[in-house]
Amino acid sequence: MEKNSVKNDGEAVSVPYSRTNPYEAKVLKKYNLNKPGSNKETLHVELSLKDSNLEYVPGDCLGIFPENDPKLVSTLLSEMNWNPDEIVPINKKGDTLPLGEALTTYFEITLLTKKIVQQAATLTDNKDIQELILPENKDQLKEYMEGRDLLDLIRDFGPLNGSAEEIVAFLRKMPPRLYSIASSLSAHPDEVHLTIGAVRYEAHGREREGVCSVQCAERVDEGETLPVFLQPNKHFFLPESTETDIIMVGPGTGIAPFRSFIEERAVAGGEGKTWLFFGDRHSATDFLYEDELKKYQEDGVLTKLDVAFSRDTDQKVYVQHKMLEQSKELYEWIKGGAYFYVCGDKQYMAKDVHEALLDIVEKEGGMSREEAEEYVTKMQKEEKRYQRDVY
Repeated sequence: MEKNSVKNDGEAVSVPYSRTNPYEAKVLKKYNLNKPGSNKETLHVELSLKDSNLEYVPGDCLGIFPENDPKLVSTLLSEMNWNPDEIVPINKKGDTLPLGEALTTYFEITLLTKKIVQQAATLTDNKDIQELILPENKDQLKEYMEGRDLLDLIRDFGPLNGSAEEIVAFLRKMPPRLYSIASSLSAHPDEVHLTIGAVRYEAHGREREGVCSVQCAERVDEGETLPVFLQPNKHFFLPESTETDIIMVGPGTGIAPFRSFIEERAVAGGEGKTWLFFGDRHSATDFLYEDELKKYQEDGVLTKLDVAFSRDTDQKVYVQHKMLEQSKELYEWIKGGAYFYVCGDKQYMAKDVHEALLDIVEKEGGMSREEAEEYVTKMQKEEKRYQRDVY
């Protein structure tokens, strides 16, 4: 990995770029993959890794250290009547930052934790918050924290009778956001591509935004940089042999790693077949990477492409329905040694796809449900050819 020079006792030492020493990656290109009329915004972002010596393989993730929305920081500062230039400690090591910068770049201010609410309660006589933190009210506390942030807490239970230093002391460090890499290094030397869905919604009477996704959408332009690091994914990878067939199920931004898989296969060649199941809302506006995928189909790199657009028909059709329609052929691929991949929503999609896979193995393999479950578990645990990257 690339090394940058830092001085240590007057001598230059090499430090590889990493999570603790992120690389400032220049934004080369950024555009919306959704067409006009879509109610989604899915960004394709291309970043430069030039002179970083950072390397990745398909399946790996890229971490980004985001910044909080300046508007939210500004509102917090004025609500608390805080001076943005006041120097505050940010960690136990004694490092300090001006308060405005600390709230922008260092602290997590868009999520609440039990600890934050409990510690805020020590700085106010507000009876409602004292009641909320009682052990018997843990369900109400959990419900309150859902979709609320530090500004809500201050408005609902403030004023907090503490200094800025006392209050930021109970905030946690903002974690980086991890994204599945959407490119192959073989196809794009010195670059890494991402597929990022901009998160925007309303909750508790306020407009909310995903910290990193909306920063990428609105506050970082081409030519500017983002602090990044590579995160290997040991549980999500292409088969060693390019002769092995692969089946990929990735609706929405879940397509990201499969773009990298397909690009890698396009460069590497090999006889292995590729089958992608992609889904989203509307074919006309939400078919991510449509032209690329169709070109790969024409070139024979992508053997089969099945798409499900849930809002184009009266009955909602999802990727698992497309799998079931193709159950005979899908089982033949799996029986022949194909790897089966799923990327995307953990809560609903991944569960539904798992059930569909069990249905297919049970039906086409002439097995009992228990046998089908054993077969799929063996694929996943022993053979490592059922892999999931879900979130």
